[in-house]
Amino acid sequence: MNIRTLHEWNLPPREAVALQKTLAASINVLNAVDVAGCRLVAGVDVSSNKFDPVLTAGIIVWDRRTGQVVDQSFVQEKSTFPYTPGLLSFREIPVLTNAISHLQTVPHAILVDGHGIAHPRRLGIAAHLGLLVDVPTVGVAKSRLTGIFAEPGVKAGSISPLLDADEQIGVALRLKDNVQPVLVSPGNHINMASAVELVIACARGYKLPEPTRLAHLYVNAMRVGTGTPGAQASLFA
Repeated sequence: MNIRTLHEWNLPPREAVALQKTLAASINVLNAVDVAGCRLVAGVDVSSNKFDPVLTAGIIVWDRRTGQVVDQSFVQEKSTFPYTPGLLSFREIPVLTNAISHLQTVPHAILVDGHGIAHPRRLGIAAHLGLLVDVPTVGVAKSRLTGIFAEPGVKAGSISPLLDADEQIGVALRLKDNVQPVLVSPGNHINMASAVELVIACARGYKLPEPTRLAHLYVNAMRVGTGTPGAQASLFA
């Protein structure tokens, strides 16, 4: 995949915050996406102990029609950027883009374990990554960073808007009955409705959409050494 270089990553936190505010102006969350045509959907995740400088980043490409993982890549590297809420992209994107660069397959969209515009400065990791790649990115987060929402209904498919004052920045979406919802927000090159539609289209009866769930399994297996690169049968059964 083509990955742009926009700026340095090892910045003081104050400069990183200022850069987020500048970059957020370039985010495009107006594009409707043909979700039916998004057959190859990637899931990305980064795993580490909270304050461990060694990060394991991985990406899998999942074929919605066959249900198979058709490509995957992971990288382990040290990060010098501290764990700082709201600045996750500066810690994780450098190693993540290294993993993405080794893919042989270009996905039609990427689901990111983290926020898109549901971020205090509207530049979560999914939005930031979306500025570097030419495919739509969507944030699928397990916890709230900013905004408020009413608890959605208990059935899978129930939705509640995530609001920051009068602005909708995402949705709380339940993908499995009686299980905690995920927070979905567009990252880049995709609008809110298409982002939600894509995540629902990738649901397979779990709390997380399938690409994100498989990326989580893959990255954690690689981090603890229980997985073997290419051993898809054992990792994704």
